[in-house]
Amino acid sequence: MKKKLGFALGAGGSRGIAHIGFLKAMEEEGIKPDYIAGCSMGSIVGGAYAAGVSVEVMEQAVRKLKLLQLLSGGNRPGGLFETKKIRKILSQYIGDLEFSDLKTPFRCVAVDLYTQSIVEFSEGSVIDGVVASSSIPGVFKPTEKNGMLLVDGGLLARVPCEFVKNMGADIVVAVDVLGNLATLEKKPSTITVLLESYNIMDNYRTAIRRKEQESIIDFWLEPSLGSMNQYSLKQLEFALEEGYKLGKANAQKIKDALGK
Repeated sequence: MKKKLGFALGAGGSRGIAHIGFLKAMEEEGIKPDYIAGCSMGSIVGGAYAAGVSVEVMEQAVRKLKLLQLLSGGNRPGGLFETKKIRKILSQYIGDLEFSDLKTPFRCVAVDLYTQSIVEFSEGSVIDGVVASSSIPGVFKPTEKNGMLLVDGGLLARVPCEFVKNMGADIVVAVDVLGNLATLEKKPSTITVLLESYNIMDNYRTAIRRKEQESIIDFWLEPSLGSMNQYSLKQLEFALEEGYKLGKANAQKIKDALGK
């Protein structure tokens, strides 16, 4: 019986653009996922791919992307910016699809601030799920839905391996775009110290989750993104290239695991 392949695409801001390059390499090698689970930027890329948006179209969108296209002011308690502009961009590519309409089964994760727990999106509006999964705490206004106050899933599940496993994947490929984030510069600003402190906690928690889930993870892959700032749009082409290289370097191993 054919083995089912699942991709767990992790959080990572602009570093998550590497997921597009990775998917491009997979397609060229004839490798298609049966299931996708995504978190934050991994949910944006994964959701678009599951909806049938081609990697070529995603590449074109990335190359035209400007920061002001993403940031929207207004009444925004709980965050510096609204998510209206992000919703508008996503709607151009995903439309008003629901999870049941997707070409590839897809799930994404967010965190409910009220219950301090992970929330899995598997039904209803895809854009609602993706926006909730991508709402960086303090930066974007949290998503209010069904009595929950939702923020970026990366808080508790940076790489959602168990979710794609539970969907039915026999082979789980995890792509962690934050895994080799470079260390702090010598004279950091106050904001940098705060962000790096969060990164340390995130890395520690992710390492624990990876260890706990090692029995279900067949491949844990990390693109070589060096010191690329996840909050900047300056190196998107670099992220695409490194994601592509990562896919090409591991394609045969994944084929072997699938028995191809």
